[in-house]
Amino acid sequence: MSDKKLAVLVLSDGSTYFGRGIGAECIKSGELVFNTSMTGYQEALTDPSYAGQILMMTYPLIGNYGFSKEYTESKKVWVEGFVLKWAEKDPHHYKSDSSLEQYLKQNNTGCIYEIDTRMLTRKIRNFGVIPAALQVYSSGKSPDLKKLKEMALSTKYSNANFIPTVSCKSPQTFGISKKKVVLIDYGAKGNIIFELNKRGIQVILVPHNTPAEDILSQKPNGILLSNGPGDPAILKQEISQIKKLFGKLPIFGICLGHQLIAHASGATTYKLKFGHRGSNHPVMDKELNKVFITTQNHGFAVDEKSIPKDWEITHVNLNDNTCEGMQHKKMQIFCVQYHPEAHPGPRDSDYLFDKFVKML
Repeated sequence: MSDKKLAVLVLSDGSTYFGRGIGAECIKSGELVFNTSMTGYQEALTDPSYAGQILMMTYPLIGNYGFSKEYTESKKVWVEGFVLKWAEKDPHHYKSDSSLEQYLKQNNTGCIYEIDTRMLTRKIRNFGVIPAALQVYSSGKSPDLKKLKEMALSTKYSNANFIPTVSCKSPQTFGISKKKVVLIDYGAKGNIIFELNKRGIQVILVPHNTPAEDILSQKPNGILLSNGPGDPAILKQEISQIKKLFGKLPIFGICLGHQLIAHASGATTYKLKFGHRGSNHPVMDKELNKVFITTQNHGFAVDEKSIPKDWEITHVNLNDNTCEGMQHKKMQIFCVQYHPEAHPGPRDSDYLFDKFVKML
């Protein structure tokens, strides 16, 4: 690992943090969020739901098992920047084909490390997610602190629509089967496709703005609404098309898909103070009366008080009692706020894919 790079993180409140830098030299801005997972940093970096955000890992050691092409959730890194306590330079894993620094360079992403991530996590928990700007630069240069402060102040995450950027541009087909599901791509993770293919389902991935009529013309057995970044309330076009699909076929929504189904039903969403991001969130399945440990990555939640009477809450977060799942009382529509396709895990909730397949 090169010691020739430095880095600085500037928050919108003016607080400034200097550290060492790795990866690409860059100057980027985004909403600073934290993830509590101990593993899965490669999956997090390549999760399209992190578009527009600077990601901080609370676990202090990142990069120790390297990177492998096998464990990406998409074709690129989506985070605006990476914030760590320690970045490991010598990975040890038989499947590793690159180090943290190599991977970040390849994906034009900068990282700051050797800063107090515990303090920053406490700050986010106390004050909420914070707009920030990150610069990684050569040791012989000086950072542009004024520009970084201006970039942080001008960052308005909730006003930005990231979906056209993260969604596919044309339909793609994965697997061969008589049963097929249309997966609407709002920033879909690759493991969603894998879980369906594993169950013998052909997946037709379509862009976020595909009209409902075109989706139904594919004559699928079901529809899955994917995860994705940003505020669901601004996605008016997507919500209107989802309404047209209600009652036509079985529908399953994951993360952003859950929130969009809620909006299509007439419910509303709100922004959480610091969100749910990590692989250790306990959720109660009210139907099964069981608790499952889940992987989550979202900054918005469905307002349970706004859910219409023909819907019921099926899952509840045991940390803060927020709505984690709902279903229609008559139509074959259900959705969850977390990730049953969790990669690297936990795998507790993959039974939801079995539930969906049985509806097809």
